Amino acid sequence: MSDNFNTRIYLMFMHFSIMMIVTKKKNNKFDQNTYDMLFYNIENDLRELGYGDVSVNKKMKDFNKILYDILLKLEINNGDNLFKINHKLINKYFIELNDPKSDEFTKLNNYFSKFYNFCFEYSMENMLKAAINFKH
Repeated sequence: MSDNFNTRIYLMFMHFSIMMIVTKKKNNKFDQNTYDMLFYNIENDLRELGYGDVSVNKKMKDFNKILYDILLKLEINNGDNLFKINHKLINKYFIELNDPKSDEFTKLNNYFSKFYNFCFEYSMENMLKAAINFKH
């Protein structure tokens, strides 16, 4: 995958979406402050990159839509409790991962499956802190 601002945002949104999915499956409510801080930091990063007010507002609106797109479509529910990533969604944001049988896609799928299981080990209060130290 190419290393650029958008790729990093998409990867952050995938991690964040998994944490939100796990929280919901644990029958807990996701902390609004965590969501707000994510977007606050993205907004500050955009401003540091030199984007003006109008551009920042448009990008933030687009990023919010992207997060919800990822959140709603990331996981394929295949009837068992195993996390399976939606290839069509991944291909939408990471064009170079267009082959679901490629080593790169398999590695990404395995990584996020491990991250998903890792998040179940922690309470909501500790999940975000623990996620920072996640090693696959």
